[in-house]
Amino acid sequence: MIDANLNRLKEGIRVVEDIMRYRDNNKELSKKLKSLRHQARITETKELLKNRDSINDVLRSSTKSEQTRSDIQSILSANFKRAEESARVLEEIFKLEDIERSENFKTIRYELYNLEKEIILSEQ
Repeated sequence: MIDANLNRLKEGIRVVEDIMRYRDNNKELSKKLKSLRHQARITETKELLKNRDSINDVLRSSTKSEQTRSDIQSILSANFKRAEESARVLEEIFKLEDIERSENFKTIRYELYNLEKEIILSEQ
């Protein structure tokens, strides 16, 4: 669960980061997103990899909504939601064993809420 949500969190942030970087040439927002993505690191990567079983993941197949995007705003929104939800899962799971990490993911989640508002509202 930690591995999947950590990957989902960083992937969601990376999609938004690349849109801000390459489409909008927005250095400030790109740097904020990159910093946030790097804040979402866990040092026990090898331990997480040992338990990864992406081939047999029961939800591996994409849903129709995951396969359809109408514009850049829908891509931004979907990836913000993906990252926020993953940060919440990590925040909750780490409450069981490491409150400092839990608080880190809570901080990431709230920063994502702020960036989502800033970026999505600027798209309109």
